[in-house]
Amino acid sequence: MKKQGFNPYMPSWEYVPDGEPHVFGDRVYVYGSHDYWNGWVFCLGDYVCYSAPVDDLTSWRYEGVIYPRVGEDPCNEDGRMVLYAPDVTQGPDGRYYIYYVYDKVGFVSVAVCDTPAGKYKFYGYVHYKDGTRLGDRKGDEPQFDPAVITEDDTTYLYTGFCGNHMKDRHGAMATVLDKDMLTIKEEPVFIVPGDEYSKGSCFENHAFFEAPSIRKFNGLYYFVYSSEVMHELCYATSKNPTKDFVYGGVVVSNCDKGISTYKPADMPAAYGANNHGGIEFINGDYYIFYHRHTNGTWYSRQGCSEKIKINPDGSIPQVEITSCGLNGGPLKAEGEYPAYIVCNMFTDEPSMYIAGDKYPRVVQDGGDGDENIGYIANISKRSNFGFKYFDFTPIAGKEITFTIEVRGYSYGEYEIKTAWDGPVLGKIKIESENVWRPYSTKVTFPAGTHALFLTYTGGGNHQLKGFKFN
Repeated sequence: MKKQGFNPYMPSWEYVPDGEPHVFGDRVYVYGSHDYWNGWVFCLGDYVCYSAPVDDLTSWRYEGVIYPRVGEDPCNEDGRMVLYAPDVTQGPDGRYYIYYVYDKVGFVSVAVCDTPAGKYKFYGYVHYKDGTRLGDRKGDEPQFDPAVITEDDTTYLYTGFCGNHMKDRHGAMATVLDKDMLTIKEEPVFIVPGDEYSKGSCFENHAFFEAPSIRKFNGLYYFVYSSEVMHELCYATSKNPTKDFVYGGVVVSNCDKGISTYKPADMPAAYGANNHGGIEFINGDYYIFYHRHTNGTWYSRQGCSEKIKINPDGSIPQVEITSCGLNGGPLKAEGEYPAYIVCNMFTDEPSMYIAGDKYPRVVQDGGDGDENIGYIANISKRSNFGFKYFDFTPIAGKEITFTIEVRGYSYGEYEIKTAWDGPVLGKIKIESENVWRPYSTKVTFPAGTHALFLTYTGGGNHQLKGFKFN
């Protein structure tokens, strides 16, 4: 029996951001960097891979470590560097090539494997015909966040990082590689400007920041990137892989800014920061993969995904962030759900960006690698927690028991709603408790597909483990 799928789609104790999905054969593989739970900087782990059957995106399999941070690439023999966001392509020889950049260098490394998720071996560095590494030649801009697409004997490499107000960084670069996957056939050209060079262009206010990703659908190249505001993934299109890209819009924002279907468009409804991901066509549908932030920091990010639509004219409407991203539809309003699948989280002081202990946050107990299910912590004032979406039709009009599980020192109550600003369907009073304790009330939900919002009003500081429909 097919199980339900949630966001994040990997286990709640796994932190794989910057996800690049690729369909190879009958499975989709996600390649990303690897954060630690409660990490102190980005990308402290080895590269790991998860995959799922293309016809069941709720069933993810851990493929293990595919590339070690230390021990393969000669430039990191002392282990001082971490592996930033990678991408993978299948070369003309049928083998799989992973492109990556360490945090302290400005050149692109490549490793190779005979299978999509086997043990990759160091292969070499992207270089000019004279052997000089891309990024090392005078006048080169540092390489960062490589993305790749291979067509016949040619591979197109996209790189770049443009922090705000960096006049020495011009934008995202495209470099053409020969069939050996390393040698530069056509030198870098700029395809999307950074903020210092976007004024008057179609990219103004959505200039390139980082996180290149490239796909080709229906004759158009789609260049996805993180913009100057960081929380959004934007896209640009062209019929040519190395020029004439035109800004298209925002695909997803990890704080849902720009979405007006359930709130004002300018209102952030989650705590975001940087974003990175890619689009893939999987079993007849298009999906955007992105990441969210946990623990109130930048350094413990988790992969999420949403189904998107590409219109006949090639445009992509911005999609909401949800709890049920890869489920194929709304969740069932029955049984028990963990609180870590929350997609909207905000107080009466909305913020686009994470801010440590100032706001509620998703956390877990223990250390990195401990398989402890996540929950919401630091609930200390009026807070809204949204879970989208549920099909309430089977229980519509029936009085059911709705239960939440909390712990901590608090005195207040939860309001149960189907919209953050909607009518209150029920209330649950909670008390101080140093262990997880269930609290229940009777609720009647309306028919149809709706969000579930839990709004806390009161004092103290407590944690929310999950909820249950009985």
